[in-house]
Amino acid sequence: MTKFEEGFYLGASTSAHQTEGDNTKCDYYLMENMEHSEFSEKSGKAVDHYNRYKEDILLLKEAGLNSYRFSIEWARIEPEEGVFDEKEIQHYRDELTFMKENGIVPVVTLMHFTSPVWLIKKGGWTGKDTPFYFQRYARVIAERLGDLIPLIVTINEANMGVQVGAIAERYRKLMMQNQEKNVEGSVQVGMNFNSMLENMKAKGMENYALFGTPDPKTFVSGRKEEEEETVILSHIEAREAIKAERPEIKVGLSLSLHDIQAAEGGEEKAKDEWRKEFLIYLKAIEKDDFIGVQNYARSIIGKDGIMNPPASASLTQMGYENYPEALYNVLKRVDRELKERNLDIPLYVTENGIATSDDEERVVFIEKALSGLKRAKDEGVDVRGYFHWSLLDNFEWQKGFSMTFGLIAVDRVTMKRYPKPSLKYLGSYAPIKRNV
Repeated sequence: MTKFEEGFYLGASTSAHQTEGDNTKCDYYLMENMEHSEFSEKSGKAVDHYNRYKEDILLLKEAGLNSYRFSIEWARIEPEEGVFDEKEIQHYRDELTFMKENGIVPVVTLMHFTSPVWLIKKGGWTGKDTPFYFQRYARVIAERLGDLIPLIVTINEANMGVQVGAIAERYRKLMMQNQEKNVEGSVQVGMNFNSMLENMKAKGMENYALFGTPDPKTFVSGRKEEEEETVILSHIEAREAIKAERPEIKVGLSLSLHDIQAAEGGEEKAKDEWRKEFLIYLKAIEKDDFIGVQNYARSIIGKDGIMNPPASASLTQMGYENYPEALYNVLKRVDRELKERNLDIPLYVTENGIATSDDEERVVFIEKALSGLKRAKDEGVDVRGYFHWSLLDNFEWQKGFSMTFGLIAVDRVTMKRYPKPSLKYLGSYAPIKRNV
C-alpha cells in the first residue's frame, strides 16, 4: 500500500435524499409513499445525516480522509417554484463551514436524482424550461454558498435516464419471452423493474393525482437518446451560471460508466453501448473543468446485447459482478477518448464501491480498485481524486436499506454510527501532509 501524493482528494460520497431524511418536497418522497410504489420501503428519516452531519464528517476526518462529496437537496432550497428557503441555505452553509473548520474539502453535487415536485409537474427532465430552472438554482448556490465550494458536480450520473430506458426496454422483452435474466444488475442504481411493470396501470392513476401526469419525467425515468437535450442543456447552462458568479469554482458532471467488454460477436454492439454511455455527452463536457467517473462493474456485450455475469462470478448485493478491476479499464478508456479529441480534462472518481455485508470483501475491493487507479495514474491518466460510495449505509433508492455500501454502519433505530474496518483502511491511503 502506497499513500497518494499531497493534493489528491481521498474521500467518500453520499447524497442528500439517501442520508438526510424527511425530504418531503421532492419527487422521490411522493413516489415512496404511493399505494402502488416500486420502492421496497420508505426513506423516512433515512440515517438522519441532516442532523448528524458533524458526527459523520468527524468520523471521515478521524479515518484520515481529506474530502467529502455530498449533495445539496434542490427541493429543500427551492421547495416551491421561485421560492428559496433561507433556513435551508443556512443549513448547508453551516455544513460547509464545519468542513472548512476541520480541513475537509467539500465537493458539492447540485442534483443527485431527486427533484422538487413542482419541477416534475412542469415537465420534469424532458421539459423545455428545465434548463432555465436548473441554472437559476445553480446561480443561487454559487451566490450564497460558492465562497465555501471549490468543486461542483452539477448533475449526478447525467446518463442514468438513457441507461434506465435501455434496461427497462430489455426487461420488457425478456418478460414477454418469459426469460429469467439478471437485468437489474446491469444498471448502476437500485431499481425494481419487476414491480414497475406489474404496477404500471395503477401507478399511472396515482401519478396523475400527484404530478398531473400518468408518466412523470423524474430524472431516472427512462429516456431515449434524443430526449437527452434537456439534461445536456441543463448542465451547460448551470455551468455558465456558476462561472458567471464564481469563476474560480471548478465545474463538471458525473457519468455512470461500465467497463464495457465485447464478447465474440458483440463488438459492434459494445461500441454502440459505449457511444450511448459516454460519447454522446462529449459536447456537454468539452468545456468542463473535470469529469466525475462513477464505476461499479463491467458489462460484457455479446451478439444479443448485455450478457449475464460469468457463472463463476461473485455477485454483490445489487446483482453486479464483483469486479474492481473495472475502474482501471474505465479510467484508461475515458482518458484515451479525451486525448484523441485533444481535450485536457482531469478525472475524479466520484463513486466506486461494493454492496456487501462482508466488510473484508469491501477492503479487498478497495485495495484492488485503488491499485488500478494508481496504475492508471502511473500511465499518465490525470486522476485527481477518489470518493468511495458510500460513507454511510443508506437508502439505496427502490432497494431500500438492504444494500450496504457504507464504510460506516448505522443502527436506524438509535441512529448510532459504527465505523467499519474499511473506513480506516481507505484512510490509510491518505496523502501525507508536508510541512512547508
